[in-house]
Amino acid sequence: MTPPPARRRRGGAPERSFPRRGSVRRAQMITTYGVGSLVAVDNESFIVSGIDSWNIGEAPTIHEHRLARVLGVKSFRLPPASDDTSRDGVRVRRFPLWHSCPNCNALQHVRGFNSPPGKNECGDCDEELVPSRFVMACAKGHIDDFPYWKWAHRSNRQEGESGFCGGEMRLRTSGKTASLRSVLISCTCGIPEVSMEGAFRRQALSGLKVFCSGRSPWLKDAPTEHCSETPRTLQRGSSVAWQPIVRTALSIPPWSDGLAARLEPHWEDLRELGMDPAAIGIYLKALTMKETYEFPVDRVMALLESENHEDGAPEQEQSRDDAYVALRKQEYERLREGRPESGSDHEEQFICEPPRCSSSLLVPYGVTGPMLVKRLREVRALKAFSRVDTPDTHADVHEAPLSSASVDWLPAMEVQGEGVFLRLDEQRLDSWARSAAVAARVERIRNNHLRMLRERARDARKVPDSPASPRMVLLHTLAHVLINEWSLDGGYPTASLRERLYTDDTMAGILICTATSDSAGSLGGLVAQGEPDRLEPALRSALERARWCSADPLCVESGGSGVGGINLAACHACVLLPETSCEHNNGLLDRALLVGTPEDPSIGFFHEALRL
Repeated sequence: MTPPPARRRRGGAPERSFPRRGSVRRAQMITTYGVGSLVAVDNESFIVSGIDSWNIGEAPTIHEHRLARVLGVKSFRLPPASDDTSRDGVRVRRFPLWHSCPNCNALQHVRGFNSPPGKNECGDCDEELVPSRFVMACAKGHIDDFPYWKWAHRSNRQEGESGFCGGEMRLRTSGKTASLRSVLISCTCGIPEVSMEGAFRRQALSGLKVFCSGRSPWLKDAPTEHCSETPRTLQRGSSVAWQPIVRTALSIPPWSDGLAARLEPHWEDLRELGMDPAAIGIYLKALTMKETYEFPVDRVMALLESENHEDGAPEQEQSRDDAYVALRKQEYERLREGRPESGSDHEEQFICEPPRCSSSLLVPYGVTGPMLVKRLREVRALKAFSRVDTPDTHADVHEAPLSSASVDWLPAMEVQGEGVFLRLDEQRLDSWARSAAVAARVERIRNNHLRMLRERARDARKVPDSPASPRMVLLHTLAHVLINEWSLDGGYPTASLRERLYTDDTMAGILICTATSDSAGSLGGLVAQGEPDRLEPALRSALERARWCSADPLCVESGGSGVGGINLAACHACVLLPETSCEHNNGLLDRALLVGTPEDPSIGFFHEALRL
């Protein structure tokens, strides 16, 4: 990562190489340290600049046609991986700008310390400066330095007095406790010393008449916006200071072979030729003379037909949210159909086959159509980010932009691994869901979730609907208990596996697949778990574990747990997973729908199978 470029010297002299300020993994630029996030490097703190200021150099291009069309871009790029001699990299800017000196306790803007060139030190003490622990941000993504002067002088100004006092701020820690009460701020103007206690209350800053500054320091030359949101005090390293909004898609036929990626730069020209095989054949023949690859006309026509079929979706599926649902439905159908491996498929990125042995062992559990996904590619693109509000399931959060200029690409990463796909018998599901006890239990989850969505909605007239349904909550909880079981029995780190849910009126499946780009879960061991002779004992063991939680009876009798009370019988001792493994931030879970409750075992979908 590099700071913003300095102004070019007079005379047009070339810019010098920018100094390096630490490094992060490429995957972290999507999930942890993306655009707008705060990165701590040694004793310094920086904010990652917008993608329009990145120097991507020769960073590889990632093609995923289906996801790119939904997000309105042409392609995706891996964040640049550069060394000390290269000029590419991700730009950063120093933030926050207020620092303190641990020796003289001075608290001021970093420019006031008169630091030596190239160093972040106090000019008087030669001590390394400490970036402010606190910042203020709003739900629209704006972020700024914490208003220390107003906080320290909030009860120490005479009525009608205006302007700054002219004193110098001081910050020290008493060391008596680990709370904010020990963080003390003073001023040489003589006001009494005050602590940071109470700074994190929701209305703490609005009570001081501190309004959102509308600043977006991660965007180059971004104008200050008028913002009516109430700013909140946050810890610089708090998880709610930056939350990624990531969109994902699987590579499925016919887009999953190398042909689609090679044609991507020429796709606009091919689309303009329409469905004329003769014109497309001439174009491809000319293209073959320039490239070392063959471009079969029939396969290119199949790609164009697939795109036209997607364009022909009904009007109600034209919104962005419905487009994501359409992506899932396409994946669901491909996972059901499968894609057997052949000797010529060395470039194919989607291989999905039924297990070798019979699936009759799984019939008592209502599990049908297991598929072994032996080769899988998932693209995860950073679309935007949010602050203060967490982008929970269907929550309406403001999406802060990644750039101030218009760009035709987004940062992304790809994960290549494997997975196991399971479906539940839909007739049995519908019969179970009609139970009054099941419906009443899910209705409690749904009502709690809708209340949370209403509280977070920016427009009370456009509150998104909750996806909570008996089918969805059951499949979601089943995925969690299976991941936990395979982690214990198969030796996988829990965070190396990830769920992918396919749930609505026409879908009832789950895909458990590789979640990380390293080797964990990508050497065939995960696929082996999907063979019925191994899956049946693992499923039974997972359900037996779900019968009992070390937090029972509090857990199973809970009337609402988790953020907003959108879980029932679910806690960290039974079914919750690392956040990287769950699509819904550990929400909308209830293990009672799997195994029932001590008072009413019939609530559980699998209670009959467990009696065998």
